[in-house]
Amino acid sequence: MRFRLALTAAAVSALSSAAAAQDMFIHGGTIHTGVDGAPPAEVVVVHAGRIAWVGSERDAPAVISTMPRLDLKGATLFPGFTDGHAHLNGIGQRELTLNLEGSASVAEAMQRLSDWAEANPDGPIIGRGWIETHWPEGRFLTRQDLDVAAPGRIVLLGRADGHAVVASSAALQAAGIDADTVAPDGGEILKDAEGRPTGLLVDAAEQLVAGLMPREDEATRRRAYDAGFRVYARYGWTGIHYMSAPWADVPLLERMAEEGAAPIRVYNSVTPDGAQALFASGPRSVADGRVITRAVKFYADGALGSRGAALFEPYADRPDTTGLMQMGDGIVPVYEAALRSGIQAATHAIGDRGNASVAGWYAQAMEAVPASQRPNGADVRWRIEHAQILRPSDYGYFENLPIVASMQPSHAIGDLHFAPARLGDSRLGGAYAWHSLTDRGVVVVGGSDAPVERGDPAIEFYAAVGRRDLSGFQGPDWRPNEAVDRATALKMFTLWPAWASFREDELGTVEVGKRADFTVFDVDLMTVPIPDIPKAKAVYTIVDGVVVYRAED
Repeated sequence: MRFRLALTAAAVSALSSAAAAQDMFIHGGTIHTGVDGAPPAEVVVVHAGRIAWVGSERDAPAVISTMPRLDLKGATLFPGFTDGHAHLNGIGQRELTLNLEGSASVAEAMQRLSDWAEANPDGPIIGRGWIETHWPEGRFLTRQDLDVAAPGRIVLLGRADGHAVVASSAALQAAGIDADTVAPDGGEILKDAEGRPTGLLVDAAEQLVAGLMPREDEATRRRAYDAGFRVYARYGWTGIHYMSAPWADVPLLERMAEEGAAPIRVYNSVTPDGAQALFASGPRSVADGRVITRAVKFYADGALGSRGAALFEPYADRPDTTGLMQMGDGIVPVYEAALRSGIQAATHAIGDRGNASVAGWYAQAMEAVPASQRPNGADVRWRIEHAQILRPSDYGYFENLPIVASMQPSHAIGDLHFAPARLGDSRLGGAYAWHSLTDRGVVVVGGSDAPVERGDPAIEFYAAVGRRDLSGFQGPDWRPNEAVDRATALKMFTLWPAWASFREDELGTVEVGKRADFTVFDVDLMTVPIPDIPKAKAVYTIVDGVVVYRAED
């Protein structure tokens, strides 16, 4: 069976032109177009950064004989993978600061801290990535742990989810935090039996130590972005939806794009301090769309692991709390202003109460600002980031408003080790409900939330179709029916992120006229046994027909 997308007159003309740096004839491997019902193709022809022809090698136009060739050598090409939710600055900072990701115990994490302190004897120690759910000690880090590993030092170590930080005694003292300190609204200061701070600061309470963070000049911030770009191009991502992009960093990212220093696409959802300025300016785009700023990221609640996610009923393993809301219905006028400005809203919500609240506020804003008063009409494509714990009765919001569900499959394969204890079995029915939502026609954008998670597209794809941790463990009744098929998983990381960023006409599938963004893996994610999917490695990352990453032979 052969498949060939239409070769338009414009494409023929393009192929007849002199070959440019962004011209390419790609062959020698399986090519998944991402087009519904289409079999794999054999070749792709790229001209001037766009796809000019797709089909069988036998039918390829004769002009390809003059074009630069890229032989896949048996590798598999996909439409460019886009991480639909990640933090580019944090990904880069993970490369430049103390990384506690993968620590197997309190002891190992503290050994890493001790080693870092010895190698970096001056200044505060900043790190991130620890998570206690797998640790044999079964507890959060404390200031006493930090004090032993790095005596007398100001130490701030963020939990992997970014919703809690543990501070050393020196840091607490420098910030003026003691037994009498009252947590700000939306935050919690954990205290021991004697009422003394343990060092763990949750959600809004993290701001109490924000002044201890080293001041970063533009050169430092640029180094972090350079590092983040390198990591993501190496993983195979051709784009990132950058959540909580600091408004002050938007001009820096735009300059980097204009200088050719942004190898992958960036779709910015900025911090709320930039909301009014973005409403006034409208969407921003530079370097032929390499960096686009069109959304504002808000926070409704916290995270499940640190018990900050807002629930309707108390936590099963801590009945004294239902989590922490970070905002209330006062946000509705801000949402209304976003609608009138053509700016997308992207709101973090994890708990069922957080999600229901945001969906209700979205509905209020959309009722107050009819489509006739919106630049985008009814097509606003507003998002809830995470949409992690839902009441099935609230699925209708996503289906009918509609709301884009921006979800991170790897959260489910990490959280399966503690979510049942936090939620109890009854609430798991609406947890990480990818299949239930896509079955209703909801657009589910796949992301990683890196540096909360590793940020590897192969792991995310595996989590979506396998719904098991990397060892193969799933646990009792972890709702295996919520896994998705591979065709759906592919859309979650290709076409649907394109749609959620208003670029489905240019990105997301391998079709004539679209931009030549491709991710090439050394295995075929669509056919390899599911346990082998996480082993996949990017061979090429191609953006606008330019190879921005090539694996060493």
